[in-house]
Amino acid sequence: MKYARLTKEQFEELHQEFINFLATQTITADEWRKLKVEKPEVAEHELDIFSDLIWEGVLNKVKYLEHISPKQMMLFHISEAFMELIAIKVEDENIDITTEYGYKWLQQNMHDDAVNLYTSTKAIKDDRNKDVFVLIQQGSVITKGALYNYFSELLSE
Repeated sequence: MKYARLTKEQFEELHQEFINFLATQTITADEWRKLKVEKPEVAEHELDIFSDLIWEGVLNKVKYLEHISPKQMMLFHISEAFMELIAIKVEDENIDITTEYGYKWLQQNMHDDAVNLYTSTKAIKDDRNKDVFVLIQQGSVITKGALYNYFSELLSE
C-alpha cells in the first residue's frame, strides 16, 4: 500500500465507486461477500488497491495546501516540479491566528517585529504525490489557494 486505507466513512461515501472498481476486477457482490469471509487477506488487498487509486486521483489534483496553527501558517503551492512555501510565524503570545481577531491582527501587522515571514522553494525529485500525502498526514488541508495567493501578492509588493 502506497498511501493509507480509506476510513469506513470514506468507503461509505465512495460506495458506488467501489462497486465499479470491483466490477473492473470482475468481482460480483456475491463473490465479494464470499471473499470477505473465505479469503479476508484478498479482500483486504482489494480495499488497499482501491484506497491507493482514490488517493492517487485526489493527490494528482492538489495544487495548494495549508497548515495553520495558533502561531504559524504554512501555505504551499505545488506544481509538477516544485513545492513553494510561504511560512508565517507570530511570536506575540497574545495572538492566535486561528481566531478572527488574530487573523485580522496578522493582516494589519505583517511588518511587526513579532511576525516572521519565510519563503522557500523545493524541487520535487521523486514522487510528488507521496510528498503531498506526507504533508496531509502531518495536518495540512487541501485548498483552492486563496490564502497562498493573498500572501504571495503581499510579498511581491
